[in-house]
Order: sequence, then structure tokens, then C-alpha cells
Amino acid sequence: MGVLRVFFLMTDIGFIVYWLVTLLHLIPAPYLFKDYENPILSAWNWSFLPLDILISLTGLFSLYLYGKQNGAWKQMALISLILTFCSGLQAIAFWAIRLDFDLSWWLPNLYLLLYPLFFIPRLLAK
Repeated sequence: MGVLRVFFLMTDIGFIVYWLVTLLHLIPAPYLFKDYENPILSAWNWSFLPLDILISLTGLFSLYLYGKQNGAWKQMALISLILTFCSGLQAIAFWAIRLDFDLSWWLPNLYLLLYPLFFIPRLLAK
């Protein structure tokens, strides 16, 4: 679990913090994505909430299972990683279709897209 634990904690807690910050409207206006006030784009953003929270729950639950030496942690970790990849892919695809290349939104989503690819093969091989 080693390094994966660090990624899960950063990502899963990061998602929870992001959604709390978003809910409380704490992101300064200059850092909001383009057309943030557009109701369709706002709905698009909020459509990620269930997925992102499920990612956090499965990732944190896998850490719990690992701590209890329950072998099911691997399956839960794999689910979390696949969902994380999907979340990043969906966001990157959206920004690419819009031809909107703001690094402040691309970098976190590229992180979500790419980091699972390093761990998924390892979990499948075990």
C-alpha cells in the first residue's frame, strides 16, 4: 500500500475539501473556470459530486480495510483508482472539446487521469 496510501489520502481528502470549498463558494472568482456562472456549466461541475465522493469513500475504505489486514482492500482500491481515472478523463475530455486549456483546471484533472495508471496494473498483478 505504501505510496498508494499517500495518493489516496491526498486525492480523497482533496475531493472532500474541494466540494466543501465549492459548496461554501470559497474559490476566488479569478480562479473559477470559464463560464462558471453559466447554469449548464455549473450543473456539469456538480454532476461530478457523486462520483468524486464515491472515489473518496472507496479510497478511504480501502485504507481502513488495509489497516484491518482485510484482503478486500485491493478490490476497493482498484474500484477507487478506476473511478478516479474516469473522473479525470471526463473532465479532460470536456475541457478539450471546449478548447479551453486553462492549466489550473487541466493539471488537477491530468493528475486524476494519470496517477491511477501507475497503480492499477500493480493491483491487477497481485
